[in-house]
Amino acid sequence: MSDQHLARKRFGQNFLSDPNIIRKIIEAIRPLPGDRMVEIGPGLGAMTEPLMARLDHLHVVEIDRDLIARLKTAHSPDKLTIHEGDALKFDFGSLVADGAPLRVVGNLPYNISTPILFHLSAYAEKVKDMTFMLQKEVIMRMVAEPGTEEYGRLSVMLQYRYNMGRLFDVPPGAFRPAPKVMSSIVRMVPRPLAECTAVDEALLGKVVTAAFGQRRKTLRNTLKDLLDEAGFAELGIDPGLRGERLDVATFVRIANHIAGRAAGAA
Repeated sequence: MSDQHLARKRFGQNFLSDPNIIRKIIEAIRPLPGDRMVEIGPGLGAMTEPLMARLDHLHVVEIDRDLIARLKTAHSPDKLTIHEGDALKFDFGSLVADGAPLRVVGNLPYNISTPILFHLSAYAEKVKDMTFMLQKEVIMRMVAEPGTEEYGRLSVMLQYRYNMGRLFDVPPGAFRPAPKVMSSIVRMVPRPLAECTAVDEALLGKVVTAAFGQRRKTLRNTLKDLLDEAGFAELGIDPGLRGERLDVATFVRIANHIAGRAAGAA
């Protein structure tokens, strides 16, 4: 596919162009002919074409009308289904109507990477795995361990739902235009539902958001509207700690304790 397309800042476009990196990413994804796969933001088709070479059929979600037109010209609808629009509003569940688990891949635009990860979490039950290229800084936050500077809301909420691993880095020179940041590849595999034990996941999100809302403050201050001193004592958690010291399981225990109290008071 010709590459005479100007990257658009409003779509956060940086097109992958290094054939060795592309090959390495495809090998990491390991697409099989019968896989139900969707690529977010196919761009100029750097990953799209090698994926299609291995798959019976590929779905893509693209917002840029010029790129959509190019994809339609270059590929048969028998091989490629193009979903036109914003991935942040796309119903990924619509692609798994027959129960086959979905594999999601893509070079995610930096400007929407966090919102799209949370949007996709709503479909985790229907997903087999996700392999994304993202800003390295974001991936370091995703896989961060408690007690580290990178550990925060993104770490807790994604680690609650997925097993994740950073695979390898992708330098700026692999793109056109070259971004000012290093990228990385991350693989995300949904955890079994039996391991996702939050009674109320929205409440878990509220607790985690509050705990990291003011990073320098202790849990006694950040969670004061959700948990009192007696609650901390019952849970055996030091209220003088900061949110970054708690692992995912402890956040789940806090949220379930609050939910249990609310149910008891009802």
